[in-house]
Amino acid sequence: MSAHGEHFDGLELRSADEREKDLMAALPNQVAHAKQHADFFSDLYKDIDPQEINSREALRELPVIRKPEVAEAQQKNPPFGGLNAVKVTDMAHIFMSPGPIFEPDGPGTDHWRYARALWAAGFRSGDIVHNTLSYHLTPAGMLIETGCRAIGCAVFPGGVGNTEMQVDAIEKLKPTAYAGTPSFLRILLEKADELGRDSSSFRKASVGAEPLPPSLRQWFEDRGIQTTQGYGTADVGLIAYESIPVEGMIVDENLILEICRPGTGDPVEEGEVGEIVVTTFNSIYPLIRYGTGDMTAVLPGESPCGRTNTRIKGWMGRADQSAKVRGMFVHAKLVGEILARHDGIDKARIVITNPDNRDQMVLKAEAKSGDGALKDALAKSVQTVTKLRGEVEIVEPGSLPNDGIVVEDARTFD
Repeated sequence: MSAHGEHFDGLELRSADEREKDLMAALPNQVAHAKQHADFFSDLYKDIDPQEINSREALRELPVIRKPEVAEAQQKNPPFGGLNAVKVTDMAHIFMSPGPIFEPDGPGTDHWRYARALWAAGFRSGDIVHNTLSYHLTPAGMLIETGCRAIGCAVFPGGVGNTEMQVDAIEKLKPTAYAGTPSFLRILLEKADELGRDSSSFRKASVGAEPLPPSLRQWFEDRGIQTTQGYGTADVGLIAYESIPVEGMIVDENLILEICRPGTGDPVEEGEVGEIVVTTFNSIYPLIRYGTGDMTAVLPGESPCGRTNTRIKGWMGRADQSAKVRGMFVHAKLVGEILARHDGIDKARIVITNPDNRDQMVLKAEAKSGDGALKDALAKSVQTVTKLRGEVEIVEPGSLPNDGIVVEDARTFD
């Protein structure tokens, strides 16, 4: 069996039923842990019996938490807004991402669980990894570092910048693996070519934090560098990762993933684009139903690499959509609030245009019946929820694009 035919652990080979049973069995204890030890959740779940949260249906009854709420809680109660379930002095590192948002690093091995993605990328003990993600303020560099150390790789903490010094290090250290953004890997390789330096030691790369166009992946492959993507966030850690052969991204084993209609906590149909909402089993920072703001869709079937977990299509845009109309902000969550007022409408979007430089807003709603009473009721809800007048258009079920967009700003400004 080749190195890429191996799996990080047996969790990756569980049947779907076995995996679901394990996750749902662990869920009530995680909710109880968050409620008992994290002040934010103690208040949020004051009327919740954790032992009843033992299924996806029960989980959906809990509110979705999004980054703006976390930022607001941290502003009121720094540094972590009460989302931490341990004392700050018990953490290994404290990071601060733009926002600002504080994120903890735990004292255990591989806090962000990123070793699984690196293993799928072919990283092994004996590799030297050239890590170009930042170690300062944000946790990106440490996320890679701890994952590499869990595997047994030696790490060169290059960071970003100082390209000539880094090229010199590449020639002398001969790293076999790269971790960082794809654009910076190309910069390093092109700088090495320009200076006539040897960068041929790279054989694999785990990239992320920005899109990887197919043409750039092929450019790396043509240089003998097998390239895969990992997807994670500073607060959650690993969410999904590519394996060999690359066919979608496989969801991490240590979280519950939901794909919800933007602005709501309601799950979409399989294959429909929606927001990634995750529940972690992190005992230090127990995020439960955390809306990442990123959109994706489930990819049917299992990966040919043998890993059996759900696959997603990768990053497909942002769910935290908003537009300013006549001085008022229209957010994705407002569309969800409008839908919640009416039965029989599962999907809708607000489309904003500006003919003759005058903002116009139309709610397009999928419904089997388009009678006048429904349109009038929806128009009243639009005005009540958004504080703006808007037209209503009833469209055929399934006619709205499958792109996850619920607030479409189609205005043009010449």
